[in-house]
Amino acid sequence: MSRIIAVVGESGRGKSHAIQFLDPESTFIINISGKDLPFKGWMGDYQPYSDDNPDGNYYETAEAEKIVGLLERINTTKPEIKTIVVDDYQYLMSTEFMNRAKEKGWDKFNDIGKHAWDVINTAKNLRRDLNVIFTFHVESIQENYKPKEKIKTIGKMVDDKVTLEGLFTVVLYADVEHDSDGGDNKYFFKTQTDGVNTAKSPQGMFEDYRIPNNMQYVLDKIEKYNKG
Repeated sequence: MSRIIAVVGESGRGKSHAIQFLDPESTFIINISGKDLPFKGWMGDYQPYSDDNPDGNYYETAEAEKIVGLLERINTTKPEIKTIVVDDYQYLMSTEFMNRAKEKGWDKFNDIGKHAWDVINTAKNLRRDLNVIFTFHVESIQENYKPKEKIKTIGKMVDDKVTLEGLFTVVLYADVEHDSDGGDNKYFFKTQTDGVNTAKSPQGMFEDYRIPNNMQYVLDKIEKYNKG
């Protein structure tokens, strides 16, 4: 069984920024929103995957069926790939919702929830040496009259069917500390809940509440923890 990891945060907080520290030779990126990746030289490191270029390590799609098929194909035909990034996952749900906005009734919400489940369930049942990283936007809500931050979906009709955080052992929250003197911003991950967000990780996996915004650092820590 493969390992799935969630990275959650508002836009501009460094979710995709952390991808740059991964080795392109062993990383495949599935870009759901289709926007440019936010680090220098990414187009040189990540070449489009296609039938004409089966050695590519980058693919853009917002269709669940295509993502499921691609995950299974990477699993069986690309042993050199050790890390898959599914970037901007919430657009999988919102794109389908917008494409089906004129449909009446609630069946489309059942379908959207099922498709969201299918992608993550497929990702966690790949070969043992694969890590699959999902990045999500964050949503602020009220629960029992208290503020809460959670993985963004398209609303209660999907949330009632699947709690995405429950599918992950590690949920990291991306955040940034702005330098008031005009210096570089400091990006980091939160490893445990602050009582509002849904961040979590096994006790002792990370030494600190705040860790570097670096996905390779995260994967190394998880591997070390699991091996004891």
